[in-house]
Amino acid sequence: MASVILAGGCFWCLDAVYRSLRGVNDVVSGYIGGATENPTYEQVCTGLTDHAEAVEVIFDEDVLPLTVVLDVFFTLHDPTQLNRQGADVGTQYRSAMFYRDDAERDVFASAIERASEIWGGGIVTTLEPATTFYRAEEYHQDFFAKNPGQGYCMAVAVPKVVKVRKSFVSYIR
Repeated sequence: MASVILAGGCFWCLDAVYRSLRGVNDVVSGYIGGATENPTYEQVCTGLTDHAEAVEVIFDEDVLPLTVVLDVFFTLHDPTQLNRQGADVGTQYRSAMFYRDDAERDVFASAIERASEIWGGGIVTTLEPATTFYRAEEYHQDFFAKNPGQGYCMAVAVPKVVKVRKSFVSYIR
């Protein structure tokens, strides 16, 4: 199994989208990129911890290539919005890719270049060295599946899931 850590707005949306793909073994919502040890959701929401809401996507590269995982990332969120996704505003909602080594950083940089062609430039996604990834509280794990009728899920997550399903139909479960 391979894994990547990505941040692109609220982790509920990323979680919902990636769980819909064949080859994804697990998605863990959490916090990364800040200075506070073991941050809580409430602390991260203040924007004072410097953490991003992120997901670790654990997947089988024989079923779901890394390039597809990253192309999905740039399809499901708007990488041209700085420190926000729609109404979610703050550094905790930044678009970021957290690399573990130089090779992964290079793969992420290539994905940004591909996305830049699609988005017409203006990509603000950062490449950041991976620091400690803190698992979010249990109620955030698989949030969409547990709360499908929740207002945020209906208004924000569902359109993202639909968009990815249309663009990556051959990888949908």
